[in-house]
Amino acid sequence: MFDTIREDVYSVFDRDPAARSVLEIFFCYPGLHAVWFYRIAHWLWTRELYFLGRFTSHLGRFFTGIEIHPGAQIGKKFFIDHGMGVVIGETAEIGNNVTLYHGVTLGGVTWDKVKRHPTVDDNVVIGAGAKVLGPFTVGKGAKIGSNSVVVKEVPRNSSVVGIPGRVVMQQEPTVEEKRPDLEHGKMPDPEAKAISCLFDQIRALEKKVEDLTDRLEKSEVQPKKAKARPAAKAPVKKSSAQSATKRSSSSKISVANSKSKTAGSATAAKAKKSEA
Repeated sequence: MFDTIREDVYSVFDRDPAARSVLEIFFCYPGLHAVWFYRIAHWLWTRELYFLGRFTSHLGRFFTGIEIHPGAQIGKKFFIDHGMGVVIGETAEIGNNVTLYHGVTLGGVTWDKVKRHPTVDDNVVIGAGAKVLGPFTVGKGAKIGSNSVVVKEVPRNSSVVGIPGRVVMQQEPTVEEKRPDLEHGKMPDPEAKAISCLFDQIRALEKKVEDLTDRLEKSEVQPKKAKARPAAKAPVKKSSAQSATKRSSSSKISVANSKSKTAGSATAAKAKKSEA
């Protein structure tokens, strides 16, 4: 038992640079206290003292703000940093050297009395506020980003971010790591990368449009100059002789018309007298 306590204390030294002394860790780390409450509750639970196990777990939740079901299975050097709001379900299984931050939930997705919580392998780091829901395995050495919601299996040595969680990076370590890599903040941003790719495509399309416009302007035929219209002919003035001739002809026509009218009226008068 004392060996386990010592391992728990020194696991805090390994993963929290703010820890300065054993005394500070012993009295001021609620994550460590929650693990010790869990070990007592789990011991009672495995001996079928279910009520005492749950009551001890409840006391741990009251004093630390961390809820660990006594039926969960947790390995060595388990570390909860800050701790407030962490929830670990009954059928969860956690390996060695696992690190959780505050607000993490290892939850289930069914009400059936079956394996319904995740299995977390060795050297896994789960960031603050992440939710791991369902009876699947989080592979060895995986890292889950803060506030991610993971609902399917996570391959080993991979990084998962987003809602729902997506694998954004996976690589094999060059050497066997004795403790988890806490650089879970150095993860790629898939959304920013996608937006950057879209901007690159837009810039390429704009360049093509500019090139096509320049080529079109260079090859365009200049419009032909409009032909000059011929000058309008000046009206020809009639001579005075022509105008006099025209006036005399028009007067002769009017005299002839008047004579024909007079003759017609005389003929009509004679015809009336003869009838009488």
